[in-house]
Amino acid sequence: MLSVFRPCREQSHAGMTYTNAVAFGYAGYGNKPTTIPLILSVHLSFPLSEEGEESTLTTRHSFIQMTKLSNVRGRITYISSHARQEHLYAVYETTERSYWTELARCSQQEFKKSGVDGKCIEARELIIALPESLYEQGMPDILLKSFTDKFKEKYGVECVAALHHNKRMTNFHIHLIFSERQLLAEPVIKTATRNMFYDEHGNHVRTKKEILDENGNIRKRCKVIRKGEIYERNLFTSKNTRFKQEDFLDEVKLFYTRMINRWVTDEKDRLTVFDHNGPYLATKKIGKNNPKAEQIEKDNKLRMDWNREVDRAIISEVSMDDILQIKREHITEPVKRSIERYGNKPEMLSLILNMAIAELVLLITKVLEDIKGIHSRLQRENAPEDKNKAQKQDNGILTADALPPEPVMTPEAAAYPKLKKIKTELDSQNAIIFEAEKLRGSLEIEMSNLKGLAKLTRKGDLQRKIDEKTDYINRLKVGLSNMVRNSGFENMNEFLLTFRECRNAYTDYQRQYESWKNACRKPDTPTHKDEKLSDKLARLQREAAENQNSISRQTKNRGAR
Repeated sequence: MLSVFRPCREQSHAGMTYTNAVAFGYAGYGNKPTTIPLILSVHLSFPLSEEGEESTLTTRHSFIQMTKLSNVRGRITYISSHARQEHLYAVYETTERSYWTELARCSQQEFKKSGVDGKCIEARELIIALPESLYEQGMPDILLKSFTDKFKEKYGVECVAALHHNKRMTNFHIHLIFSERQLLAEPVIKTATRNMFYDEHGNHVRTKKEILDENGNIRKRCKVIRKGEIYERNLFTSKNTRFKQEDFLDEVKLFYTRMINRWVTDEKDRLTVFDHNGPYLATKKIGKNNPKAEQIEKDNKLRMDWNREVDRAIISEVSMDDILQIKREHITEPVKRSIERYGNKPEMLSLILNMAIAELVLLITKVLEDIKGIHSRLQRENAPEDKNKAQKQDNGILTADALPPEPVMTPEAAAYPKLKKIKTELDSQNAIIFEAEKLRGSLEIEMSNLKGLAKLTRKGDLQRKIDEKTDYINRLKVGLSNMVRNSGFENMNEFLLTFRECRNAYTDYQRQYESWKNACRKPDTPTHKDEKLSDKLARLQREAAENQNSISRQTKNRGAR
């Protein structure tokens, strides 16, 4: 039951399949249209070189399912029974089994009061898929207790859980049943102040006549509660509405995914929570003997191409809002319209994704051109300053007793130099891709402008160069995505968010450190070494005047003798 997705970086030995096209122009972003030659791609299958080889790590997305239980006692018996479960490793309960009997009674009682149709929901169940490596660790009781106690600690409700394998030993998972109610600190007990009468349906009626038959006897299943007897006992609070909210399951997925990743010891077993609202597209798992395997594989290749361009857009400093806008306007909405008009036709996805990739590549090119222009202007404006300019020097150091505490570098700040090195390599790789695409575009323009005899003699040579350049660009893009993946990040977006967080932490530390150094200075009389340039010149002038006066006096004395 583990849902496995394979994002763009994780398909090895996959050939690239695109549609040959040349696009000119840019629209939708900014006021100035630009003419950018772009070859979308080429039908090509190539073995990946060492520098651009696909990562062998596979991103595995966590699978957690939630269901409603209308018979909680029966479900608990089912998941905890060795007779009914072939591979049951552990059962753990945070309270006594009688608790669930009282919970079911309370839920049914509240359900009858509400008068709504349908089934009464007595509790809820989570099915949590686990990596097989956790089974191999051989600590089922400790594992199950930890996962259950953490849930109770976070949400404050009672639980019962069981750790299973399925019949074929291919799915290691936890069944966790939890209550939507909590026990009251003091039970609410209601006592009848007079005789109370209930009909066959459990409804309260005013008089005894209403439950009598023709012979004056109480009808079957009707009930009389005598004065002084308990007619209602409530041990639980009302249901926690948090468990009914749409984002609750997403919260649980994130909570348990982080917990699973703390348990696993092998990097390949780490799980992630796929964000469907993010810029990336999830690829689909191809099951055994799937009749649509070929179509799914084609779709996955296009999704991988989109994900690679998203990685490149992010490292190129393209706004996330712009990336999400392209995804929404050129993928999400066209797919929705296509399904409404033509039904479910997977072959339409190819055209939609190719157009979306083209839009994203055009946006990346425009942003990189703008950044390049800005950098050139800044280099011209920030000319090197006079190297002979006087610099401020330290005035003196406070005693050790008066030193303020030195700021401590946080783990985020300490990680920044390493992340900065990775960022520099990514920027360098991205710049190489940008220049290669410009060269490929010029070749495309040259080939499209061929006429007459030259069209027959030079077209083949130009097409060969374009194919080689496309091969080279595709390898570089694969390598760009793999740089962050091999550094322990799921994707470029995760890396860049971490990089910015660490950069801010490092900047704060540097600022605190400079403030600490300044606080450690004392305003002593400046020495010659520490003087400002103006003060130094004045001092030298005074010394020269004194020397001149001394020489004059010595000359007069010699003349007098």
